[in-house]
Amino acid sequence: MPTILRHGPYRFYFYSHEPNEPPHIHIDRDNLSAKFWLKPISLASNLGFKAKELNRLNLLVIEHQNTLLEAWYGYFGS
Repeated sequence: MPTILRHGPYRFYFYSHEPNEPPHIHIDRDNLSAKFWLKPISLASNLGFKAKELNRLNLLVIEHQNTLLEAWYGYFGS
């Protein structure tokens, strides 16, 4: 499960066994986890983050979308 980015307390990563899903990123902090689709950006799932923090995570995904997509396609191919 490659880590793509660390930003403050957040770890951005994907699982190496998910190549058949659309591009997405998992984000963890402590025992909280969220999954965002990358094209278009939208929340796929949430385990414990409150709305305010999810909004912050959404902004981080927008800010780093190109880096996250490059990592996805670099790992899984296009």
